[in-house]
Amino acid sequence: MTGLARFSLNQQTVRQWSLPELAAGCAAEGVRHVGLWRGPVQEYGAAAAGRLVRQHGLTVSSLCRGGFLTAADPPARAAALADNRAAVEEAAEVGAAVLVLVVGGLPPGPGRLVDARERVAEALGVLAPYAAGHGVRLAIEALHPMYASDRSVVSTLRQALDLAERFPADRVGVVVDSYHLWWDDTVAGQLARAGKGGRIAALQLADWVTPLPEGALLGRGQLGDGCIDLRWFFEQAGAAGYRGPVEAEIFSTRLWSRDGAEVLAETLERYRRYVMPLPQVVADPEIVQGVTER
Repeated sequence: MTGLARFSLNQQTVRQWSLPELAAGCAAEGVRHVGLWRGPVQEYGAAAAGRLVRQHGLTVSSLCRGGFLTAADPPARAAALADNRAAVEEAAEVGAAVLVLVVGGLPPGPGRLVDARERVAEALGVLAPYAAGHGVRLAIEALHPMYASDRSVVSTLRQALDLAERFPADRVGVVVDSYHLWWDDTVAGQLARAGKGGRIAALQLADWVTPLPEGALLGRGQLGDGCIDLRWFFEQAGAAGYRGPVEAEIFSTRLWSRDGAEVLAETLERYRRYVMPLPQVVADPEIVQGVTER
């Protein structure tokens, strides 16, 4: 896939749209891929959601999200595993080959990050074979360190790969998200490591704006509005061998207050301007020859 053929609209970017509006709006703009979220999918019905996107000629680049696997007490762990099995089944029904995992933060009370990560690994040992049986690949998403206490004890791509590499690459990969990884000066090397192992399961883009809006979770920037070199992430993932869909996943109350079609059109324009490779200038051979002769 090349150019706009790789663009995927994550459902959270146009949260104001219903699932039918999302499918119709993407089809109208020639968008080929969508990233879905479990809440709207469950409300619509997973089987019906799968039929809907296929009827509009769309594929599902990912389903968000499973995870939250760090609980220490047995009943909570059992409930988390059951919910993740349900997420795998939903991913299979909508046709998503990738289930994104936000692994969870520290449970209440004192605890160590390393112990919480080990509980994630134990859960993956149970879930990875189950997901593979449904044709679904689990993908660990590292979140910015500001979310370590409540959402994800995996804060870097290195930590995500350390977990993923305990399992076959076709069963457990990683999500590369510019919003969460842009600050890390080791990310280039870790992207190369991920590519060498065939671990990149998804690429998601959003920008980082300063100052962060109150409640940073819902304050991601539209592509090109912030400080992240989005084209660098696109190119580095490509150099590492990733050729799959590229999701614009932008949690933004500002975008949600606008018309969804307008947001999609703007996001496509920003993707062309800030993400797609710059056109290569090819010199006219006759001009080059003339310059050489002179």
